[in-house]
Amino acid sequence: MAHEDDPLEHERASWKPSSGLAVAVTDPVQNPALPPHRARVTDQDPAAMKRAVRTVYTLFYLSVAASIWSVAAYILFPIESQRIVDIRNNNLFIGLGIALALLAIGIGAIHWSKAVMSDKEFVEPRHATRGRDTTREAAVQAFAEANEESGFGRRAMIRNSLFAALVASILPGVTLFRGLAPQDVDPVHELSHTMWKEGMRLVHDPSGTPIRAADLTLGSAVHVIPKDLADLDHAEGYLEQKAKAIVLLMRLLPEDLVETEERKDWSYDGIVAYSKVCTHVGCPVALYEQQTHHLLCPCHQSQFDVTHGARVIFGPAARPLPQLPITVDAEGYLIAKSDFEEPVGPSFWERH
Repeated sequence: MAHEDDPLEHERASWKPSSGLAVAVTDPVQNPALPPHRARVTDQDPAAMKRAVRTVYTLFYLSVAASIWSVAAYILFPIESQRIVDIRNNNLFIGLGIALALLAIGIGAIHWSKAVMSDKEFVEPRHATRGRDTTREAAVQAFAEANEESGFGRRAMIRNSLFAALVASILPGVTLFRGLAPQDVDPVHELSHTMWKEGMRLVHDPSGTPIRAADLTLGSAVHVIPKDLADLDHAEGYLEQKAKAIVLLMRLLPEDLVETEERKDWSYDGIVAYSKVCTHVGCPVALYEQQTHHLLCPCHQSQFDVTHGARVIFGPAARPLPQLPITVDAEGYLIAKSDFEEPVGPSFWERH
């Protein structure tokens, strides 16, 4: 323990840093305690409290109206019409409705806590917590006090409007699920038939130029559509048909292909054609690695081995990419031998 006449202690107390600022030896920081409580306007004026309560439940009911409007916008501006104006309005008004619904809930909750809930400051001492009866009784008491301070149990209009807003905010999302699948149709039937048929030429997407087998270079990957689809020229139904019939055409060395006996005549001189629609959730498979002969889906990183029938070698895809049987016509142009022999697209559809 240092003596009061200790010269080292005296030196520490009188030491000054090189900047010239003196260092004062002070006592430990004292607890300043809570500042005086300042009452809010809503605590002093009952009329202001009523206005605050009305504002809160009005915001919650505004959220309900915005959620209902999002559902109505989905119906009023059907995205299935393929009209640009309907697609824009669909995205705009559904988005605005959902944004307003969530914003009104947030603002209402903040205004509730700032203007209506209890504003009394309190100090909660820290102590060890144990699962004893007294602890459980204290927890029940804490919930009761929180209910009393927030007014959740007493203010029925705020409570009921909040419940209504939260329930209604889910409706737009549930409604949007309707657009994930065609209505009143059998998805397996729809995905089992594309525009490919025997003798139809393979053409470049989107130019519609026929493809000669001799013009395809080794290692090339070409985006292909049926000639009849190119002739539609973006008419009604063009996008739906293209989404099913789009094909990726690749040329490998014939000896690199490992083909089953029943599929040996599905390729031509090392040229193979596979559906571009990933069998996971339908994303476009468009990344081709020439050296490994792997196809990569950019959405969830499923990988397919082109040399082995586009089988899945990595990722969540459940089955290989469907192969389009091809050959050449008398003029050397690539043609389809038939349609796909299995449904294209995601594997979560019910399969017959």
